[in-house]
Amino acid sequence: MATTVLASIGDHGALNAPLPPGLPAVWIDRDLSWLDFNERVLAEALDERTPLLERAKFLAIFTSNLDEFFMKRQAVLRNGTTDAQRALLQQVRDKLLPSLRRQAECYRRIIIPGLAEHGVFLRSWSELTPRQQEEGSKYFKSEVSPALTPLVIDPVHPFPFLSNLSTSLVFRLRDVARDESMFARVKVPGILKQWIFLESDLAPGQKLLVSLYEVIRGNLHTLYSGMEISNVTMVRITRDAEVEIDDDLATDFRAIVKEQIRQRRYEPVVRLEFGPDADPAIREMLRARFDLAPVDLYEMQEEVDYTSLFELLALPIPSLRDHEWTPLWPASIPKGATAIFAAMQAGDLLVHHPYESFDASVEHFISAAADDPQTVSIKMTAYRIGDDTPFVKSLIRAAERGKQVACVMEIKARFDEERNLHWAAELERAGAHVTFGVSGLKTHGKTALVVRKEARGLRCYVHIGTGNYHVKTARLYADVGLFTCDSRITENVVNLFHYLTGHADQPNCNSLLVAPLTMRPRMLDLIRREIQNKRAGQPARIIAKMNQLEDPEMIEALCEASEAGVPIDLIIRGFCCLRPGVPGRTENIRIRSIIGRFLEHSRIFYFANGKQDPAEGEYYIGSADWMFRNLSKRIEVVTPVWAAGPKQRLWEILYTCLHDQREAWVLEPDGKYVQLRPEPGAIGPEAAGTHQTLMDLALARAKF
Repeated sequence: MATTVLASIGDHGALNAPLPPGLPAVWIDRDLSWLDFNERVLAEALDERTPLLERAKFLAIFTSNLDEFFMKRQAVLRNGTTDAQRALLQQVRDKLLPSLRRQAECYRRIIIPGLAEHGVFLRSWSELTPRQQEEGSKYFKSEVSPALTPLVIDPVHPFPFLSNLSTSLVFRLRDVARDESMFARVKVPGILKQWIFLESDLAPGQKLLVSLYEVIRGNLHTLYSGMEISNVTMVRITRDAEVEIDDDLATDFRAIVKEQIRQRRYEPVVRLEFGPDADPAIREMLRARFDLAPVDLYEMQEEVDYTSLFELLALPIPSLRDHEWTPLWPASIPKGATAIFAAMQAGDLLVHHPYESFDASVEHFISAAADDPQTVSIKMTAYRIGDDTPFVKSLIRAAERGKQVACVMEIKARFDEERNLHWAAELERAGAHVTFGVSGLKTHGKTALVVRKEARGLRCYVHIGTGNYHVKTARLYADVGLFTCDSRITENVVNLFHYLTGHADQPNCNSLLVAPLTMRPRMLDLIRREIQNKRAGQPARIIAKMNQLEDPEMIEALCEASEAGVPIDLIIRGFCCLRPGVPGRTENIRIRSIIGRFLEHSRIFYFANGKQDPAEGEYYIGSADWMFRNLSKRIEVVTPVWAAGPKQRLWEILYTCLHDQREAWVLEPDGKYVQLRPEPGAIGPEAAGTHQTLMDLALARAKF
């Protein structure tokens, strides 16, 4: 029955929401689909076409992704009250265990021996020579031991606090003189380097690395002199990160968020990972202490934390990494202090990162406005902006020069709350206006507004993007952004900022699609228009590129369009709750995922609108996936793209993704993803893949 299939929707995953009738037959569970996505990430590490150090990187990304999954979702699954919810928790585990085994096998059979072939040796303490152990012990004494706090676990001492994602050595300790036994714990400091270079007994050109936890393990006896140490067990802890706050009644919102950050540190434990040969008594002691079930415990065959492999990317072996890519100066943006404004006056501009430089376009836009004497005001949203951000520096510089500066800072951006609170305080100190958006809604839109005083009066310039204003992730995430001074859009953006910084029922936006107000109904209308065009015998087609697809109402609309015969292509990197190819429902829907060196993050929407030529169709870009939280619980901004040049660029991206047979995976009707392989003699994106093709196109464009 339809009511037995549940949708995981909302910021906190309301698993008790039954699906509408008709959807269960085409529905894929969100959490299981997310595990499929992470399996595709792991496949990059297993793919022999991927350079060796990049394979190590993908092992680390797989773990980092999984950490976030457990922090966000595991408590939701564990707190389920129905049989279906409890069964899903076991399904997640059953699906994950084979992936963890493949990760360990890749590390053991590919990464370690592969690096050894290039003179880089990863060794445990027991594999070191006496001279190497002596060198490691000297390093431990000077660089590690002062940072450690050896503890014991017994009735006399309080149980030590284990912080989220921390790794510890837990072991048996015996005081021979007193004939007493107890447990002890030493935390592996995450702030220190996780891989230590040793130089003894090596041939010229060779490198030897030992993990920090192995060096600590080899020197535990120096921390507990006179004690017998046995059954040393590696353990890693994961805590829930979903702390609920009620901002509707908050009188001091900053204080509420700070309290949320504090509470997160003490949230319940949701997962324990144990290293090889874990002591059963230690495992049971920790399981009981944190009130976990066996389903929450994971026995790791090799490492308990593969994120330390990120450090290996610094090894000076270019042949084992992807070839270096330096984002190019956008051909559409002339160099010069204020040349970007003249370029925008000549027509709308579209930039595509990281193929084109984020620094030379988006960051330059704000920096140039801060220094421009004609600038009257700068306003922008900020969701994740990172450390040492040039955007805040530019806004501070503008405020100090007397320009009006307003920043809508989202201080509820998960795991970025403290950083955003810091930047909010810095901006206020410089005289900028900082607001925290609309009560009850996260501000996720990526929008910046510059107002200049020109000869004919005030003129507005706008950037609307799909990615965060974050200079570091802009080099890794594939995103697009539109620069425009078209009044049909800029007037909407002015109204949007009035809404975000002031107080109104809703902004007056007739061109922009703004969630949670107009985006959902407008997107549904666009889908229904394609249905009408198909029934009228006119060209109809939908292409939607996004990170996730989960919203039941949008999925139902896509099913109706498929039933009407509208061809639909969905390019969805992450989890997708829609099953394609179901007879009578989704036969006209094709779904693919692109996984490669860059993270596909752009949201692009195409509707044929009765036009055969893709260049004449309708295009939209923006910040929102088709998820319940994005369409109903966040401030999101999607803009139409009207100019011919930017539309052609967007079609270039979609065409490349749809013809990729190198980095693409296709979702089959059985709910499984199949990795495509280029046919013999294939050329273009079919052979090179999306990312290499777009790099080649960017280079070719830069020559003219």
